[in-house]
Amino acid sequence: MRTVMMPEMTWPEYAEALESNPVVFLPTGTLEQHGPHLPMGLDYLLPYAISREIAEEVGGVVAAPVTYGYKSMTRSAGGPFFPGSTGLDGNTLSCVIRDVIRELVRHGARRICVLDGNYENLWFLNEGIDLAMREVGDKGVRIMCLQHWEFLTEETLAQVFPDGYPGIELEHAAVLETSLMMNFHPELVRFDLVPDNAAAEAPCYDVWPPRREWVAPEGSLISAKGATPEKGALIAAQYRRDITAAIRREFYELG
Repeated sequence: MRTVMMPEMTWPEYAEALESNPVVFLPTGTLEQHGPHLPMGLDYLLPYAISREIAEEVGGVVAAPVTYGYKSMTRSAGGPFFPGSTGLDGNTLSCVIRDVIRELVRHGARRICVLDGNYENLWFLNEGIDLAMREVGDKGVRIMCLQHWEFLTEETLAQVFPDGYPGIELEHAAVLETSLMMNFHPELVRFDLVPDNAAAEAPCYDVWPPRREWVAPEGSLISAKGATPEKGALIAAQYRRDITAAIRREFYELG
């Protein structure tokens, strides 16, 4: 194929690509603030780039990303306090995923991998997948859904965080995401604007109306000063190896 990216294909090229029953990747994310140093589209830009790498390994196709996701939450992404954070209601996201999967199946796709980059999306993606599976019926369709950071190994985390991993709950616009963007999209990273803020502090519950004082004014939940392109390349290589292995296991070895 000239490209594995569905939006870059002509319709005859896409039809030809589907003849081999490839895994079709559906990258998902959202549009929300990621501090003063990262683009708001990060949560779909990363799974789009990761999907390309995995598709090149397994002979897959990458569909256009779903660029809007579930609404930003105060403790994990800053909530509604930043211009640009643009969220969908959960039901809307589930219906979008259902509709896109239904269309992919109509095209002829039978192996689909939803690869997500937004922490808050997961259960609404699962609901959309479940609704789609009910609608498409018995057509031999198989679907995976994953969030890329779940594939991080202890070995990788030890190299990326030599002083200790703070946990995915604080990794919004921090070392992991910044390093990956420095690897995949260095031209979009303003490392000179990385804030040197302490870890965000908030209780273990949510309230409505949300409280602005729970959110760091910069938007980052912890500093990304430790990010480097080398760390991003390390994470990307581990993803390419291990996500590829999972795709091959679920769609080829077991199917």
